[in-house]
Amino acid sequence: QLQVVESGGGLVQPGDSLRLSCTASGRSISSFAWAWFRQASGREREFVARTARPMSSSTTYADSAKGRFTVSRDNAKNTIYLQMNNLKPEDTAVYFCAANFGKFSTTGEEYPYWGQGTQVTVSS
Repeated sequence: QLQVVESGGGLVQPGDSLRLSCTASGRSISSFAWAWFRQASGREREFVARTARPMSSSTTYADSAKGRFTVSRDNAKNTIYLQMNNLKPEDTAVYFCAANFGKFSTTGEEYPYWGQGTQVTVSS
């Protein structure tokens, strides 16, 4: 059974950077496709980025994340990362990582495995 824990959130100022971590246990991250979603207070969950299994280099981003956010992985640490640069107040949300068995999807319902989320607050 896959378990996922996010970390790395916090309070930062506009223009700052954060790196979120998504550490898996129970299974290797290599067995899954991964995605990041976020949910701001009072708003619906939205897709941020997705990455296919390691055998494929495919990674795609929401328009709001393009050019600022980067997904990477460290197989030795069984961890997926979301590097977020030039953060804006509108990036404030709880960020979640999610996994499925290989479906390259932007829809949260396609991901059966979720972490508990980590809060990112961007404010001056």
